[in-house]
Amino acid sequence: MGKKRIVVAMSGGVDSTTVAAILKQEGHEVIGITMQLLDYKDAEGGCCSLDHVIDARRVAQELDIPHYVVNFIDSFKELVLKDYVAKYESGKTPIPCVLCNQYVKFDLLLKRAMELGADYLATGHYAKITNGDGTYSLNKADDENKDQTYFLYTLKQKELSKLMFPLGSLKKDEVRELARSLNIKLAEKPDSTGVCFVPSDNYRDYLISQSAFTEREGDIVNVEGEVLGKHRGIYSFTIGQRRGLGIATGKPMYVVGIEPKENRVIVGEEDKIYSNKLLAENISWVQTNNQIELNSEEPFEVKAKIRNRHREDDAIVTMKSDTQAEIEFINPQRAITPGQAVVLYQDKKVLGGGWINRML
Repeated sequence: MGKKRIVVAMSGGVDSTTVAAILKQEGHEVIGITMQLLDYKDAEGGCCSLDHVIDARRVAQELDIPHYVVNFIDSFKELVLKDYVAKYESGKTPIPCVLCNQYVKFDLLLKRAMELGADYLATGHYAKITNGDGTYSLNKADDENKDQTYFLYTLKQKELSKLMFPLGSLKKDEVRELARSLNIKLAEKPDSTGVCFVPSDNYRDYLISQSAFTEREGDIVNVEGEVLGKHRGIYSFTIGQRRGLGIATGKPMYVVGIEPKENRVIVGEEDKIYSNKLLAENISWVQTNNQIELNSEEPFEVKAKIRNRHREDDAIVTMKSDTQAEIEFINPQRAITPGQAVVLYQDKKVLGGGWINRML
């Protein structure tokens, strides 16, 4: 595609580092940018930590490319952290990575890249972008074990036209091997896991540390309404949870419902956590110029997945409004969880998705 100016979002990990090295080797003008999302004193490990910023800067020096750190602390707090706390308070289980991608990385950072005169913003996401007749598609990565399209379903044509995902055709071991061949010192660096802003991946302690967060004791009840015990806050529970319930019934019990207004957690036997149907809201489509079928009043078939680690399954979508849909699976799904995303596919192509409001 000829020499381009490309900004690479560099987190200090092997994936984004390899992207920068590949593009530099191809002859492009590469600029590295690292987002500062937290005060470093609040970041322990993960892609938000000072160590990762230092790693990104060191690699940029080795590659002989400019490197900048952009401060998005206030925006991250307003757009991601507040939502994270609010969802737990309302009995939902949030996915901060979706919001971070939507509002920070592929909005604020993309705008910053364009201000630098970049042709593209490249990241280390495992996903693929194709362009046919001027319409962009978001597609699953070749390595389905690493595919990250579940977290990217909010991308639209405007963003996709300016994005590059160079790792979409590679498997993780191939990326590490490529990094070794390019003499990247981070080739063996372990992947980050968990939520980047939650110290030691202990979200309960993180929530308690937030000044706007309050604990409220309430009842744990069975599906008949019988009180079985007490909880210290609904934030400690998620649909399908078995461990840490603090009750003894003589048989395995699972969280089957959370009622924030009543401050109540409902538990039941395993069969109660399966459901075929959900209501999704804030529906977002990747393509908007050929959605005749998707905006139809008639139900249509898709593959849908309710968690990143779940395999998508056959489902029927019935639009209730432009932004709300009922999604009915052919097979019962385990632990449909409010606050998680439901992402819709046709083969490897991402159609879009939305937030799970509740089981139906």
